Amino acid sequence: MRQAIDRVIASGWFVLGPEVQAFEREFAQASGAARAVGVGNGTDAIALALRALGIGPGDEVITAAISAAYTALAVLMVGARPVFADIDPLRYTIDPDAAASAVTSRTRAIVPVHLYGQAADMEAIARIASRHNLAIVEDCCQAHLATGAGRAVGTFGAAGAFSFYPTKNLGALGDGGAVVTGDHALADRIARLRNGGQIDRYRHQETGVNSRLDEMQAAILRARLPLLANWTARRRSRAAAYRDRLAGAAATPPFEADSGHVYHLFVVRHARRNALQSHLASKGIETLVHYPLPLPEQPALAGTSPAACPRAAAACAEVLSLPLHPGLGDREIADVAAAIRDFQ
Repeated sequence: MRQAIDRVIASGWFVLGPEVQAFEREFAQASGAARAVGVGNGTDAIALALRALGIGPGDEVITAAISAAYTALAVLMVGARPVFADIDPLRYTIDPDAAASAVTSRTRAIVPVHLYGQAADMEAIARIASRHNLAIVEDCCQAHLATGAGRAVGTFGAAGAFSFYPTKNLGALGDGGAVVTGDHALADRIARLRNGGQIDRYRHQETGVNSRLDEMQAAILRARLPLLANWTARRRSRAAAYRDRLAGAAATPPFEADSGHVYHLFVVRHARRNALQSHLASKGIETLVHYPLPLPEQPALAGTSPAACPRAAAACAEVLSLPLHPGLGDREIADVAAAIRDFQ
């Protein structure tokens, strides 16, 4: 990374230059997509993909009830209304049956979220989208290199949106994002929209935004991308160790429905989540809650008239993210599991 930073400083080129172009090629190849377009962050990646598909005011976009709020905020950014579908009770991603029930005459797209690094049931989602002529924009912000049924996330629909926030499996040293797609015309429009709608210097063909992955972050991501496969393998092995140590415990992780899970987070569910979190903190074990509120209960989204999603609400009251990163050792996992069993 230090060499990458020095290279950019020496070049004097900091926005939309050779580092971004090279990273776009390399990330597209790693992601199994024909094209990648670097943007400012994962939220913009979703919004720009939707806008490039012609989705806007008056349209509805179905998405998952559990995610970071930015998924729904991206839908609002293009003027559309997010419609929340409840979760699959096993994997906690969007339930295809609930998504199908949410389709109306105004529905234009589905944004499934590959939550915690596990692919949603994309084969079922694709059937719904095909039946109702809906676009699919996958929220892959937690799912770098993940697959579903052997196919790379981000390649099931029109586009996939990725975030490179520093804590992601592939993180920059600041904000960053990308859209991947197999549609070259769509990629070209997203590239135009991210740069103010320009087709040439100072010639704006349409109203775009200012959302560009900068050269410094692209160079840093290029330095880290070759390490991602090994980091991913390590995350999977750490998750398997947790599952082994927690077998039969009251704190249970979501079902691993697909071996392509990349474990951005390792989440367990416990009826006394807050008490368990306090107990682990007393043992020097830091945990986080992803996410304490389902999207239909977020105050900022109340104006969308969201329907209740009871399975999502129940999960959000009980989920707890345990420490997980490629450097986590067997002894540390054993200590966390022992502390959980001690709480029981």
